[in-house]
Amino acid sequence: MSVMTFTVLTIFPEMIDAFSGIGMLRRAIEKGLVSCSSVNIRDFAEGKHKVTDDRPYGGGAGMVMKPEPIASAIRSAKATHPSAKTILLSPQGSPFSQHHARQLSTCEGLILVCGRYEGVDERICCDLIDDEISIGDFVLTGGELAAMVIIDTVIRLIPGVLGSTLSASNDSFEKQLLEYPQYTRPPSFEGQAVPEILLSGDHARIERWRLEASLKRTFLKRPELFKEKKLAGPEIDILKKWRIELEAIIQTQS
Repeated sequence: MSVMTFTVLTIFPEMIDAFSGIGMLRRAIEKGLVSCSSVNIRDFAEGKHKVTDDRPYGGGAGMVMKPEPIASAIRSAKATHPSAKTILLSPQGSPFSQHHARQLSTCEGLILVCGRYEGVDERICCDLIDDEISIGDFVLTGGELAAMVIIDTVIRLIPGVLGSTLSASNDSFEKQLLEYPQYTRPPSFEGQAVPEILLSGDHARIERWRLEASLKRTFLKRPELFKEKKLAGPEIDILKKWRIELEAIIQTQS
């Protein structure tokens, strides 16, 4: 059984080390399904103070991460994991999505490069980076949190990591739909009851209810997802039923 490797290049390795020791990632490591390690970019910097940043050419605010330490850190990681894909966490990267995560889950390993300050020297991107990824249209103080997000999302898709093989397939965005509402005990909480159908034991009706609830939630909260989705037969049937009901309401009102 192959082990997927995550190697995070950072100037704050303690963040990644702490993350590796908790929750689902720790359990996946203990099962031998993944490995996660940090590489301190400062270890590859020269001089007494191990400086990893400098002022930008052309002037401007902030500092830029120097190319030499990052290049050496990447090459060291590649020497250990030659088949791993090297990814720079960057606001300029392609938007991260569940589809992207599924693609990455098929890789043998990922080398995640965490920038800081105003970013990394552009020359790093020319030959040493396979892909740039952004987790959203906002700016973080560093790439470490983004690396954790990617690791957490990807490992859920690795067989054996989750307790149930259905957990990942039912997640929001897996089918361009938001997940249906979830309920657990007690059956009544502050006057709000669990939908009766979920207590019926009729699995066919429950699945139909969950599909309709998923479509409804997606339509109300993220309607743009329908533009990317190819609807299946049962989904089309539900939407047709809604159309008939809406048309009846409109006719009554008019």
